[in-house]
Amino acid sequence: MEKFITVFLELPKEPVDQYYIDETFSLINTAGGEVVQTFIQKREIPDVNFAIGKGKVDEILAYTENTEVDGIIFSFNLTPTQMKNWSKIFSGKIIDRTQLILDIFAQRATSNEGKIQVELAQMEYNLPRLVGMGTTLSRLGGGIGTRGPGETKLEMDRRHLREKINKLKKELAKIKKIRETGRKNRQKSDILKIALVGYTNSGKTSLLKRLTKSDIEGENKLFATLDPVTKKGYHQGISYTVTDTVGFVQNLPHQLVAAFRSTLEEVVYCDLILHVVDISSPDPLLQIRTVNKVLEELNVHQKPVIMVLNKIDLPHENWVLSNLHKDYQCVEISAKENLNIDKLKDYIKKFYDNK
Repeated sequence: MEKFITVFLELPKEPVDQYYIDETFSLINTAGGEVVQTFIQKREIPDVNFAIGKGKVDEILAYTENTEVDGIIFSFNLTPTQMKNWSKIFSGKIIDRTQLILDIFAQRATSNEGKIQVELAQMEYNLPRLVGMGTTLSRLGGGIGTRGPGETKLEMDRRHLREKINKLKKELAKIKKIRETGRKNRQKSDILKIALVGYTNSGKTSLLKRLTKSDIEGENKLFATLDPVTKKGYHQGISYTVTDTVGFVQNLPHQLVAAFRSTLEEVVYCDLILHVVDISSPDPLLQIRTVNKVLEELNVHQKPVIMVLNKIDLPHENWVLSNLHKDYQCVEISAKENLNIDKLKDYIKKFYDNK
């Protein structure tokens, strides 16, 4: 397992709390890395050259001289200039938040479309970071392992990289047409279309299994579902489809929302959104805000939503529940323990009858 230093930058409007630190550690662990030391700096604004101040830069470099580390992971995004400057003073991997999440996505992608989307997002993100650098993309980071584009691709110059980007975009456009045809056929039918959205690891896949009696297995992992999965379900005479979508995290890079827009379009064209919340998490309200922000980006925040408060069998804060019931139409369930699933199905039927 590769060893990494993590760097957090606390800004006036971007506090670094324990929840954010723990989540970043989980992302690194999911990608196959281990955190050996953490550095946190408070600043009014990021430093133009290194994001953090010179004193903290020197402190990090001094640490790397005495301790064996494979790289530095920044919990935020670096500009191309900052990336270039760090690569001049440190010979290990320099990885920022977007590259870290893309690395996990590269592990998780199973469909041809998912793999192309990840590769395209990686290339588009890394292209400006090649400017003025006498180095290859692999030196620049390339993720924790060697995932994503292969070595030969990483060594391409910018012209070839742009050619590859255009080729991938054409491939995606073809896949999108096929997806749209399938979607149009589904829209012609009277079947209710439901989309599951939620924070990563909130239990969406387990709920999909309960609502559709499918044999799909949920995993206790970040971004376990990357490619959308659609299954059919039935309840009291009505048919419906349920689509599981990729989970979200705090500060999910905008490039990723854009990259996965075609798969997230299943949410755009659905009739009903089930927003799945892990009510046992340390900060479910933050998770809800994060998901709502992405729904706004997709322009679907006006769609009918049922807030599904999952993992009710685990310890949770009752005041959070009562507040959510005031603001949303909520159903408390446990997908794992099969609690209140029929109650949720009744809500779905009621929605269908009133549609």
